[in-house]
Amino acid sequence: MNIFSKVLLNALSLFTVPLAAEAYAQVPIAGATSDWTIVISVHAEGAQIYECKPDSAKSPSEGRALTWQLREPIATLIVDGKSIGRHYAGPNWDYFDGSGVKGKVATASAPGATPNDIPWLRIDAADHRGNGILSNVTTVQRINTKGGLAQGSCENAGDYRSVPYSADYVFLRKSDPSQ
Repeated sequence: MNIFSKVLLNALSLFTVPLAAEAYAQVPIAGATSDWTIVISVHAEGAQIYECKPDSAKSPSEGRALTWQLREPIATLIVDGKSIGRHYAGPNWDYFDGSGVKGKVATASAPGATPNDIPWLRIDAADHRGNGILSNVTTVQRINTKGGLAQGSCENAGDYRSVPYSADYVFLRKSDPSQ
């Protein structure tokens, strides 16, 4: 790499890092305060599955157009190149130690880096399974998304589309105030 390329890359990083940080800041990141502790951070590789359905936001008299609507995610959770769990409809996350968490999407979100990227989200824990690392998670943050948004029109109700995506999930718990 020549000196011009290095200077150009450094200059670009000065602009892209603040933009990513600004998008990240739009999602209330609980780990950024002393009230929260990061339990584990994982990478996910998988797909967002969409179904072609009438647009539920419009009334039947408006002639509901067909749109791609999220049916479910399916992804492998990865740490240090090893599969350690899975992510699926609910949304649910299962860890290999037998623990799991089911979430409910909070209102906090931020757009992905490109129009093809699913948004960054804050997800509140609604239910837990088993005893293990995910047993006391209270919030899940989906960040660093790549891909996952269905593009184009859907022609036939009931058709499915699988769109590859990746994301990082940060599992957080409320810190013990007595510590």
